[in-house]
Amino acid sequence: MFDLRYPALYQINTRVWLTELSRVLGRSATLDDIPDAGLDRLAELGFDWIWLLSVWQTGPAAQAVSRANPGWRREFAETLPDLCDEDIAGSGFAIQSYTVHRDLGGAEALARLRQRLQQRGLKLMLDFVPNHMAPDHPWIDEHPDYFVHGSEVDLARSPRNYCRVQTRFGPLVLAHGRDPYFDGWPDTLQLNYGNPELQQAMIGELERIAGQCDGVRCDMAMLVLPDVFERTWGIPVDPFWPKATEAVRREHPHFRFMAEVYWDLEWTMQQQGFDYAYDKKMYDRLRDPRAQPVREHLQAGLDYQDKLARFLENHDEPRTAATFTPGMHEAAAIITFLSPGLRFFHQGQFEGCRKRISPHLVRAPEEPVDAQSQCFYEKLLTVLRQPVFRDGTWSLLACLPAWEGNWTSDCFIAWCWQRDDDERRIVAVNYAGNQSQCYVRLPFPDVSGRTVRMNDIMGSASFDRDGNDLISRGLYLDLPPWSYHVFEMTAS
Repeated sequence: MFDLRYPALYQINTRVWLTELSRVLGRSATLDDIPDAGLDRLAELGFDWIWLLSVWQTGPAAQAVSRANPGWRREFAETLPDLCDEDIAGSGFAIQSYTVHRDLGGAEALARLRQRLQQRGLKLMLDFVPNHMAPDHPWIDEHPDYFVHGSEVDLARSPRNYCRVQTRFGPLVLAHGRDPYFDGWPDTLQLNYGNPELQQAMIGELERIAGQCDGVRCDMAMLVLPDVFERTWGIPVDPFWPKATEAVRREHPHFRFMAEVYWDLEWTMQQQGFDYAYDKKMYDRLRDPRAQPVREHLQAGLDYQDKLARFLENHDEPRTAATFTPGMHEAAAIITFLSPGLRFFHQGQFEGCRKRISPHLVRAPEEPVDAQSQCFYEKLLTVLRQPVFRDGTWSLLACLPAWEGNWTSDCFIAWCWQRDDDERRIVAVNYAGNQSQCYVRLPFPDVSGRTVRMNDIMGSASFDRDGNDLISRGLYLDLPPWSYHVFEMTAS
């Protein structure tokens, strides 16, 4: 399982899932109530990893902030027009303790769920939030030096980034967790990575987490990089991630780290010890409907691309169905999930859900299932289960003008997958709102003198081509806006 080159991950909002189960059961559901049939279905769809969002213990302090913050409440009400306080549990990223939340059944229930996942060949990913803790974390009394302190002047000058906290040492001015470009998150307190003892304590937290799951998604992982942290807080720090990842892998050599990362720091995080880094650049380029920037992004080396986590939505991004038109959505999905890297899907994406659910909420709105979207993803996941897409060899293909002055050839992105000599797939996408034509250069000289069958496994097209013509001119394509082919290629 761990040797699989291109795995697939499915993110689930744990608290929302259990709220839905509670409604069905007529009582509060825990992780033990997640039905085996649901886990069977995840395995049948071809997933390798299940990321359970928000399993750790949260507390009343962060919840009170979430319920009282007027801007957040407006956002919550847009998601849930019938919003009530019970829907707002507080952010799953304002962690009071890295212990499984008591309402979810505690550590024992998680261990039993993990065992059930393992029986189905599924690996478990959980959250790790390196940058901050909840305002009522025990360290505030036990180790106030683990947090970034401020002065009364800081509090007066920047009240959105500092707060006064009551501790057993008396009142302290502490900083809210934040990144350098925005105001602080008011339900959190900033950890001080300039303190070596804090770094060791966080490594200890990671080591305990690693005994309960197979990998972690690290929230805003780049915020604790030395240059980023010093730019934000003016505090010099030693590198954290190389020490942390090495310490965990000493005990758990197959443990996996995925970084949420922005600001073109993906390669940096990979060099810091991460197995995967968010590919936000691909996502942003797909939202801008031009093929060339996406094609240029795919020209990067596989040593980089193989360690990217490619997605069209997650709990931070707007829903794909609300961002892309249906045709553009499908074309973007073909590019995202049939490219190399970790294939990262999100709960509700297949059904065409349109409302993003904040990680502060424990209930999802009722939305109709989009049958077209569901049918598309069922077909795509079937294709993705083919071994050639999971551990084959990938390469980008050249798209040439079909005639002199044929500018629409630049609207195409094409690539091939190969496994052994007899498994070949050609993927071609017209990523534009106009009809486009091109010739795709194919790197298969052995088809000379043979008849080549092109069978579209995502559609209905099927035709034969002369191998000599494919070698000399290429594969001719003429596609409507946002259309694509995923060809199974066989020669006889």
